[in-house]
Amino acid sequence: MKTVTTTYREALREALREALSADDRVFLLGEDVGRYGGAFGVSLGLVEEFGPERVRDTPLSESAFVGTGIGAAVAGMRPVVEIMTVNFSLLALDQILNNAATLRHMSGGQLSVPVVIRMTTGAGRQLAAQHSHSLEGWYAHIPGIRVLAPATLQDARGMLAPALADPDPVVIFEHGSLYNVSGELTAAEGPLDISSAAVRRSGDDVTLVTYGGSLPKVLSAADLLAEEDISAEVVDLRSLRPLDDVTVMASVARTHRAVVVDEGWRTGGLAAEVSARITEQAFYELDAPVGRVCSAEVPIPYARHLEEAALPQAEDIAAAAREAVGHRG
Repeated sequence: MKTVTTTYREALREALREALSADDRVFLLGEDVGRYGGAFGVSLGLVEEFGPERVRDTPLSESAFVGTGIGAAVAGMRPVVEIMTVNFSLLALDQILNNAATLRHMSGGQLSVPVVIRMTTGAGRQLAAQHSHSLEGWYAHIPGIRVLAPATLQDARGMLAPALADPDPVVIFEHGSLYNVSGELTAAEGPLDISSAAVRRSGDDVTLVTYGGSLPKVLSAADLLAEEDISAEVVDLRSLRPLDDVTVMASVARTHRAVVVDEGWRTGGLAAEVSARITEQAFYELDAPVGRVCSAEVPIPYARHLEEAALPQAEDIAAAAREAVGHRG
């Protein structure tokens, strides 16, 4: 099959282009998505191609334009709402949590809310405490929505179509460190299964579970471990709600050890949920306690060396894996 060299950003743009071309009900809205091309350049050129009715710049009010997307979805449209960064989504949390996530339940199944909400997440770009949050775990806590975290070019390209086809709200987290990542993408690859995790690297000694922007670091850690004859299996969750327990538990049953890597804070985070599920469902498969590698419990610093110290790095992940492999019970 034909492959093309592209970037994560361009893969997202192509997914939007295909969605806008395929269905007149699809439209994109958010701050600066039109003439400016999006805060991170994802929608560059789309307003010239599809016009300002389909690619709509909005006022600076997350509650207003997310609410607009929810209302349009209830009315039968297929809106894609772009929130600049995850911290700004907190200004629309009432709309997402109390409206989008609950309308199907509160209407007795009479209303669907097929809205897709995209937002940039994560640290590592010296944007300091205000714009470096990893709040995916917060959204994964909410019943009534689906939460996705594309970490590869294939997922960036292929997750939007099935998300738009979902009758319930879908929140997609795009890690800011991935936008410039380039690689090969199969041009004709179609929509993906957005309910399943993916094994990105096979291994026998320890399972490393992660998602989103942490995947490249985990794969680098697996390379470091391979130099020491430690074979790490890497599981990319991809879907954070619902979680694919089957793939995770099958991997743990093979390796008998697990380390969960999450850029979110450790206390009450997504890593804690995954760790608890492994302990509940695969306790007798474990030869060592489940490890967690998360961000330090601090607002993310601006200074580069402090930011790097606060975030999970490849060597931190490798150290946790070595501890799990070296544990003798």
